[in-house]
Amino acid sequence: MPFTLATWNINSVRLRAGLVERLLREEAPDILCLQECKSPVDKMPLEGFAALGYGHVVARGQKGYNGVAIVSRLPLQDVGDLDFAGLGQARHVAARLEDGTVIHNFYVPAGGDVPDRAVNEKFGQKLDYLTDMRDFFRDSRPDRAILVGDLNIAPREDDVWSHKQLLKVVSHTPIEVAHLGNAQEAGQWVDVTRADIPQGQLYSWWSYRARDWDAADKGRRLDHVWASPDIAQAAHSSRILRAARGWDKPSDHAPVFATFDL
Repeated sequence: MPFTLATWNINSVRLRAGLVERLLREEAPDILCLQECKSPVDKMPLEGFAALGYGHVVARGQKGYNGVAIVSRLPLQDVGDLDFAGLGQARHVAARLEDGTVIHNFYVPAGGDVPDRAVNEKFGQKLDYLTDMRDFFRDSRPDRAILVGDLNIAPREDDVWSHKQLLKVVSHTPIEVAHLGNAQEAGQWVDVTRADIPQGQLYSWWSYRARDWDAADKGRRLDHVWASPDIAQAAHSSRILRAARGWDKPSDHAPVFATFDL
């Protein structure tokens, strides 16, 4: 059965519940994975999503920070969460569909502002998190699996507005790109978005600091959809809903979509 999946760093699900409901009404993905929910699960506005037909939820929450949720029109089974780097933070949750497909929803640490773990603890935590992802997927090779989320790294030169200017900026430094690549390689994950859209600048995040984010277009592709190699060929119709970045009081991220014929 084909289904469409979307991933979106919502930057507070309570503050932007109306935007989530708009996405569900207008775009109608079968499954929506949210990151940076900034809410305990019992405070998430799930009733409104259920009223739109999204009554299946698997989530992990945290007051004020982090938080990940999978809301779905399709039945879900909670298959746990992983605490990479031992941070004790709500940054991962996994759910299984009735056909056996497992969806991993990740929110990788941003890593702070200075790309040097000697002076920036958060950057070291990000690298450690990615290393633990690598080790986990090397030891538990995924099959019939989809990995989505805000991975907080734009790996390719055309995933950022200026490769040269961002080489020393957190999210595009060579060491981060290498760590993400190692995690991807360990699980033999296929970058579905770039398999569908192999060429050209492609962004899912634009800073709030830009006076006119759309005109400046200084974006980065921080949000990703990956698939295990056994189902990667079933993915198609990838797109980024750039327009959502211009909605009223938006997240600084835009939703990323893919459809799977499974």
